[in-house]
Amino acid sequence: MRIIGKIFPKFAVIGAGNGGLAFAGYLASQGYVVNLYNRTVENIKAIIETREIVLRGAINATGALHVVTNDIKEAIENVDVIMIVVPASAHRIIAKKMAPYLRDGQIIVLNPGRTGGALEFRNTIREMGINTRVTVAEAQTLLYACRKIDERTINIFSVKNEVSLAALPATRTRKVINILAHAFKQFVPAKNVLETSFNNIGAIFHPAPTLLNSGRIEMNENFQYYIEGISPSIARILEEMDRERIEVGRRLGIDVITTLKWLEQSYGTKANNLYEAIQETRAYRGIMAPSRIDNRYIFEDVPASLVPISSIGKMLGVPTPTIDAIINLACAAQDINYWEIGRTVKSLGIEGKTPKDIRRMVMEEEMSVLEYVEGEVV
Repeated sequence: MRIIGKIFPKFAVIGAGNGGLAFAGYLASQGYVVNLYNRTVENIKAIIETREIVLRGAINATGALHVVTNDIKEAIENVDVIMIVVPASAHRIIAKKMAPYLRDGQIIVLNPGRTGGALEFRNTIREMGINTRVTVAEAQTLLYACRKIDERTINIFSVKNEVSLAALPATRTRKVINILAHAFKQFVPAKNVLETSFNNIGAIFHPAPTLLNSGRIEMNENFQYYIEGISPSIARILEEMDRERIEVGRRLGIDVITTLKWLEQSYGTKANNLYEAIQETRAYRGIMAPSRIDNRYIFEDVPASLVPISSIGKMLGVPTPTIDAIINLACAAQDINYWEIGRTVKSLGIEGKTPKDIRRMVMEEEMSVLEYVEGEVV
């Protein structure tokens, strides 16, 4: 890839949900060539007809798309950067779909990776016997707080001040950041994908408040998810989950920030405890609770955020009783064995490895992989 003067990267956005429309609409409004893919064509019919996405709220703009399709080969052909914006529970499915059509030098960014996303995605490609030299990276969280207004209009509540990002291996992170910086100044380098994975705040903010407000949700009560759904007692449960997450990360030897510190970095919120911080975060005002329990806060964040934290904790001898309790509640509430379908040390390719082995794996180029030249980034 060569980015000089007015030659900019071409993007594919995979997923036409809230985040996918926000990314695609913003990039297109800034003049980038953008292809949008969604598996279910019925959900993108309005966009196929107009090839436009309308942004409202923190960003007011209209973006004209190059291609809108449910053909993944067509979507990723001849693009430089592939932004994956689907539930993390679908990452493995998407990896299998796109693997045969990837080409050398492409960059894949998981928005976000949740816990272990980049490891799982790369491992899936390799399991299929695909030797294409691509770079897989993951963002620590979604850049936008947003919700759909209709099929082609998205309301942007806020844009985060910064979002950590790391490539696999970490030797490629700076290259990815430099390329994305043409469109997104908010992405900042993390040390490695372990750091982005364990600073996955969705693991703390999503499953537990949803499950602990299940009565209100199932009775169709309309309430603000963060401001009204996270009471002082629920916030204390989240703080305990946060402590367990941080301890597993520390056992791996990585820097992990508290959820309280993350709110300060992302939104400028300062407070003495998590409950107060949430109440002071303006970006959360107006974000309503999901209308049903069967939503991505459960079917994504339990198997792709909490299960891998617990699995790694067990391997390293770090107990995670509060996290385990929330996983068990989700299994019981939905009659789904998330322990069985979730990401584990085995599916991430780190089973039996020491913290030192895992850190080396995410930091360094493998000697068996030939380095390739993507071109000069100016």
